[in-house]
Amino acid sequence: MINLKPYNLINFFPKSLFWVLTLFLCLNVFDMRGQEIIPTYSDYLTDNLYLLHPSLAGAANRSQLRLTARQQWFDVDDAPGMQTFTINGRLGNREGIGAIIFNDHNGNFSKTGAYGTFAYHSRLPAGDLELHRLSFGISAGVIQHRLDQSSFTQPDPIVGQEETSAAYANMDVGMSYFKKDLYVHFSAKNLLPVTRELFNSENIAVNQRKYFLTAGYIISPSYDWFVEPSVMLQLAEETGEKAIDVNLKGYRNFDFGQIWAGLSYRQGLDKMEEGMENIRYVTPFAGVEFRSFLIGYTYSQQFNEIVLSNSGFHQLTLGYNFGAPRARYHCGCPAIN
Repeated sequence: MINLKPYNLINFFPKSLFWVLTLFLCLNVFDMRGQEIIPTYSDYLTDNLYLLHPSLAGAANRSQLRLTARQQWFDVDDAPGMQTFTINGRLGNREGIGAIIFNDHNGNFSKTGAYGTFAYHSRLPAGDLELHRLSFGISAGVIQHRLDQSSFTQPDPIVGQEETSAAYANMDVGMSYFKKDLYVHFSAKNLLPVTRELFNSENIAVNQRKYFLTAGYIISPSYDWFVEPSVMLQLAEETGEKAIDVNLKGYRNFDFGQIWAGLSYRQGLDKMEEGMENIRYVTPFAGVEFRSFLIGYTYSQQFNEIVLSNSGFHQLTLGYNFGAPRARYHCGCPAIN
């Protein structure tokens, strides 16, 4: 049942503030410094928005489990690849929790990590089944970095070992606003400063904070069809690097579930020096949800003049929705309903 009590900020802050303080204290106990968690690709387009925005833990109609595997440049040895596991769901009418486990590797460098998330979903004044919600989320976790020099002719004398590793902690916060068919998500990631004495990385910025703003609108020509235009802006605080994604996604409902497909274009927005180019990616994607199961495929192609490989980026997403469904809202809203 949906809680129809009037929106009350007094009821919201004490409980959520307790969880924020708890996670903050846990970070101080670990006494480790931050590092970027997960490279931002196009995972959020394949029904995996929680991976990008912590405020979406437990936001959907049912609990969600997602597995992704991404591989770049099949014709390049030791090319970058990443695997993620996410799970999120509701604790009650308003609280959501989630977890992320990931493995990211690029040549001799790799990192693995785990994040836990708490989210709070507050219903704003609206009709009985009208979607009007404000959500907040916070994630905290630990990342293990490794440098494998076993294949080097001679290990780096500064590091002095064939394989070195170091652990760091970090945290993300975010908020989401839903108004019927409109949604806006904002997240600030990698909030803790970075120190990497082990790798002697003096030229790597201490400030790894990045900000993400996603906004979209659901257009419903009929009950069975939905079209979702959206944009995502991302900004790196230290370097000022900016990029925008422009997306168009379509959904078609069937008796067995749903089929969806779309196209995304990413463009760098930085003022480049002469002879340099901003990033440009085109990403088609498609997927099907059959009963409680989901499978999606994403392909990204870079369109810069100078690229390491022309084979593109491939990603497979597997998902499973479980738990008792909650009351649906009177809107398309695929991420919620």
